Amino acid sequence: MTTRTYAPSVRVGNWNEDIQLEEDTIKDFLEKRERGELLIQKSADFSAIVLKGTALSVVNDGALHMGDCVQLVNPMAADRTKYFANIDPRDESCLSVNISASKLLAERKIAGTCQVSSSINHKSPYARNTFVIESVDGSPLQSQLHFNQPFCLRTTEDGGNLYLSSDTLTLQRQAKKSRHQEVLLVPERSFLCQWHVTYLDPQMRLEMEGRPVPANAKVLFVHSKTGQSLCIEEACKVKTMLGFEYEVTATTCLDSHKAEKECNHWIFKTGN
Repeated sequence: MTTRTYAPSVRVGNWNEDIQLEEDTIKDFLEKRERGELLIQKSADFSAIVLKGTALSVVNDGALHMGDCVQLVNPMAADRTKYFANIDPRDESCLSVNISASKLLAERKIAGTCQVSSSINHKSPYARNTFVIESVDGSPLQSQLHFNQPFCLRTTEDGGNLYLSSDTLTLQRQAKKSRHQEVLLVPERSFLCQWHVTYLDPQMRLEMEGRPVPANAKVLFVHSKTGQSLCIEEACKVKTMLGFEYEVTATTCLDSHKAEKECNHWIFKTGN
């Protein structure tokens, strides 16, 4: 093994090949910069697409409506005690599209089947975390959404018009880390994309069935086919281009009183 002991300008050994290699490296760099393939350019393009600002709907009657643009927010844990040195209490997070950088930069838009996660750091209305309430039973636009009424949750046009979907847990179809029921965003609407809202208090659910769903209030977001509630897996974090985020599954977690835990609580956030 030989070690260069002279300056690069001194012509020693394969000096011609060294000069040619440096020129090829510079040429390759300039070509990638012109095509926008440098890592710093890709990172800027990724942020420009997924963090494109959106506007949430403003409701006047305090209820959700068909066609409203909303965010799905999971509140922070009420108990802020840090019981373990490396585990922090669950922070407030927002349901978001989790698309790989390579796929996004190849398509130049959010498209195709995507994973979902719950973002801790980016909670303002963006293309990746804004959803549209879409009717499946023929309810007209701007009609009120009621408890236990099936509907679909779709991303905006900038978000790829993808539908939140889930299916029965199997060995081949499960979340990567928690191994619970997987939740995805798919381009085509089907029965697997139908969800409904359930009242938070188990003792009042029968009385609240058919009532309008209030905006900016804690509710349960339940998958119609499997009956599982949307859940934050606070013990499982996934790595994204925007940092670590909570894994999201469809899993109903009950406490000793047979009531859903805080990881199943969601708020449909509007622009009010």
